[in-house]
Amino acid sequence: MTRAARSTAPTPQPPGDATGYRPGYEVAAERILEHLILAGLEPGARLPTEQELADRVGMSRTVVREAVKILSALGRLSVHKGRGIYVAQPDQSSWQHSLTHFLPADLHQVDELFEFRRHLETTTARLAAQRATPAQVGAVRSAAQQSTRAARQDDIDAFSRADDAFHTAIATATNNSFLAATIDTLRRLQHQVTAIGLAGLAGGSLRDAAAQHEAIADAVATGEPAHAHTLMARHIDRTTHQFRREIRHRIAPGHPND
Repeated sequence: MTRAARSTAPTPQPPGDATGYRPGYEVAAERILEHLILAGLEPGARLPTEQELADRVGMSRTVVREAVKILSALGRLSVHKGRGIYVAQPDQSSWQHSLTHFLPADLHQVDELFEFRRHLETTTARLAAQRATPAQVGAVRSAAQQSTRAARQDDIDAFSRADDAFHTAIATATNNSFLAATIDTLRRLQHQVTAIGLAGLAGGSLRDAAAQHEAIADAVATGEPAHAHTLMARHIDRTTHQFRREIRHRIAPGHPND
């Protein structure tokens, strides 16, 4: 296709496609974003010139210029006159603000963290029971079994690793990358609570948690979404109660225990 032949007209739709009109700049914007992902370009990375982008996405330079303007307005690209086009630095969203201002020994913030965990992880457990592949079920079961072995040995470090693996495996089994990424972030915040606010869990508590892991794994393996949801809710509630009690005991001993 020559440059002259590249059209600024709407992209043709396949026969029988009922999606209707799509402006060329929308298609170009989509293809540019795909290029960013496939090329592994991180914030601050420089993109090719407009003409080179046009060649790569198979559209005219005029259309690509419009697409770049849109992506710049959306905060995905940053255009510097005379310097080029760059992948934009992400704005400081309210979510990012919450992460950078998290106080792991603040009981109110810990309560908020576990409230969010409960809402999210009951959903991941339910979806995992519906969607998990045999290999993903195997990963969930393996992590639960690892937590049981660690609990029997009162090995807090090994249990912590198995606990991470278990909740990560549940999130992965939803086959939803957004849920998996969010669970990973929440786990990191919980590690801050453990490292700064708590010295660890008692051995008996480890065994209780491991038993709950095994029960949730069984519900996922047998495809029981409602049961998996209920079991995960109980598991998070139990963990929340324990964290709140320990924080009050060690950091704010003036507060009555739950």
